[in-house]
Amino acid sequence: MADQYAYSGDDKRPTEIPAIRWEEPPEGPVLVLLDQTRLPAEEVELVCTDAPALVEAIRSLAVRGAPLLGIAGAYGVALAAVRGFDVDEAAAALASARPTAVNLAVGVRRAQAAHEAALAEGGDIRQAAAAALAAARQLHREDAEASARMAEHGLALLDELLPGGGQRILTHCNTGSLVSGGEGTAFAVALAAHRAGRLRRLWVDETRPLLQGARLTAYEAARSGMAYTLLTDNAAGSLFAAGEVDAVLIGADRITADGSVANKVGSYPLAVLARYHHVPFIVVAPVTTVDPDTPDGASIEVEQRAGHEVTEFVAPQVPVTGADAGGGIPVAPLGTQAYNPAFDVTPPELVTAIVTEEGAVSPVTAEALAEVCGRSRRAAAG
Repeated sequence: MADQYAYSGDDKRPTEIPAIRWEEPPEGPVLVLLDQTRLPAEEVELVCTDAPALVEAIRSLAVRGAPLLGIAGAYGVALAAVRGFDVDEAAAALASARPTAVNLAVGVRRAQAAHEAALAEGGDIRQAAAAALAAARQLHREDAEASARMAEHGLALLDELLPGGGQRILTHCNTGSLVSGGEGTAFAVALAAHRAGRLRRLWVDETRPLLQGARLTAYEAARSGMAYTLLTDNAAGSLFAAGEVDAVLIGADRITADGSVANKVGSYPLAVLARYHHVPFIVVAPVTTVDPDTPDGASIEVEQRAGHEVTEFVAPQVPVTGADAGGGIPVAPLGTQAYNPAFDVTPPELVTAIVTEEGAVSPVTAEALAEVCGRSRRAAAG
């Protein structure tokens, strides 16, 4: 189990608590996470002292979001190495904690490769651990830089598609600083529009069943002073029909070689609505989310989550008496079967553009995505 402690606000912490950070107290290095399952009711941090604690945090969604999962995976490998645990065993457990999010495995492999390279070059265990930590920190920095560039490219695309400002943007799930080393992916673009005076309204899907939009995106929008309105997922159609949506901005957990996009369940229906109503549907994700080894959407392993997330309701800080193993308030008859995929897949023909730190891809084709990934690799190499 991860150790955890609550922060009261009386210790003069900065307003923005980082979603993830590495610390080295006297008792040994730790990875500190902002527990996203407790937001917005309270800001609680989890202190992970080993890879199993981090795996638990990932599976419980205490830490989530594709870019941040990559960073967490890399730090998890470094944590195992620095504390003298089996690095390969830790890497395997971390990489498989959530199968759909490709960034997690990418981050794990990056730190693991740095560790292995240091050993192969004759380094000792301490030097190899330092190499893994350096790789994790570098990935963290790169993600922050990528976030800033995605915001810039995304804002330019919005200005091209929707000149004149007054943009009303619909978003789904959570894609802000809680999922990134920087200010996020899709949310970072909306935030850039807000700062430029171009955002008229951010429409926030609540994102059932775990309410990442209501709990997390609304939390970030409020702290950023943005004009936002929360809606139930099934109210989105009426917004489109009323002509109240100018663009849809979402993130991604995996983008396949052909441009299919796996994202939080509920994204695909928005793409269908957007196409029918002639509204741009824009995906914002770093190049690390593009998985050239997965050819198409049908090849994506979609994570299936526990049924009690649908059949029960859990609210932060609400004590529950008489609850079953899920820990929530029952909202369906006992024994109800629930279908609970964590993600759905949007085909490339429904995606107006994919915005990466290397620029926007539109139309979305396998060739265009391959070119963007190649440009990113060339930039990293030299």
